[in-house]
Amino acid sequence: MRKNFVLTTLVGVMMSMTSQAFAAPAIDVLGRDFTFPNRIEGLPAKLSDFKGLQINSFETNDGVKLSYWEAGEGKPIIFVPGWGANGAEYVNVMFLLAKKYRILVLDPRNQGLSENVPYGTRLARYGMDLKEFVDHLGVEQADFCGWSMGASVIWSYIDLFGTKSIRKAAFIDEPISIYTHADWTEEERLNAGGMTTSAERMIAAFGGAPTNEQVVDMNVMRRAMEKGTAHFQNSEAFARELVKNDPKFMSLVLFDHATNDWRDVISHKIDVPTAIFTGDHSNNVPSQKWMQSQIKGSELFVYSAEESGDHFLAFKNPVKFTTDLSTFLER
Repeated sequence: MRKNFVLTTLVGVMMSMTSQAFAAPAIDVLGRDFTFPNRIEGLPAKLSDFKGLQINSFETNDGVKLSYWEAGEGKPIIFVPGWGANGAEYVNVMFLLAKKYRILVLDPRNQGLSENVPYGTRLARYGMDLKEFVDHLGVEQADFCGWSMGASVIWSYIDLFGTKSIRKAAFIDEPISIYTHADWTEEERLNAGGMTTSAERMIAAFGGAPTNEQVVDMNVMRRAMEKGTAHFQNSEAFARELVKNDPKFMSLVLFDHATNDWRDVISHKIDVPTAIFTGDHSNNVPSQKWMQSQIKGSELFVYSAEESGDHFLAFKNPVKFTTDLSTFLER
């Protein structure tokens, strides 16, 4: 009787072990070390200086291998990157926060180190991927932070599954509806953050087609090219050299991303403490102010031009961002 019990227990443990992916040091997964172009006091000079940075993976219920970056111990914070982004760009943010928290950055499908597939390329599926990530981690509650399209992924998650697993939320500079409806007033457009009347032309612009301010937010594109700070130069160089995105797969989600309207989720479904980040160099300030007006008790952080207050504020000014985020989470 006891022999059968022990055997059953061992089989169960082995099955549990094989169903989970085990983390590996980032330097092993990426295949080599990396020296950052700028030496910044208080941040790693080389990737190998970031002790404890790991890359792990799990498989979704539709058979897609998703990768995630992990460091630190303590209360978990889950970061969801924007369109085309990945955990490598969070290297400074992770390093600073990992001193106090367990930091997890999910590479969305078709981005970063996650698998490229021609299916599931809609925000509802990305929201489901996030749910499966939370389930994989086995955490009851975590703080969630979404940047750009990553905020929309969290809104999709909340729309589908509610906020039970979210302790606090933070959103960084994401329009609430990228698509501008033809019957909107200018006030409605500004409140929603609408920036295009043609999702198809916007997508073509990202592929290099001629464009203008009526098709896509040119300010975001300009600010991305203006590397600005040494911090941003370091994280962008690291991501560009060691993580390769395939534009063909990466672009598959863009139409759905552009045409979603999240105003109902913002107004009715976010019931947890929320921080909203934007900056004077972003065209999204009016929509972020509207979001604050809709989410009871939410806090708005508007970074100045001198504080690198644009769409990339968390990466251009990671010291201020991580300080502000940590203060909000601990409040």
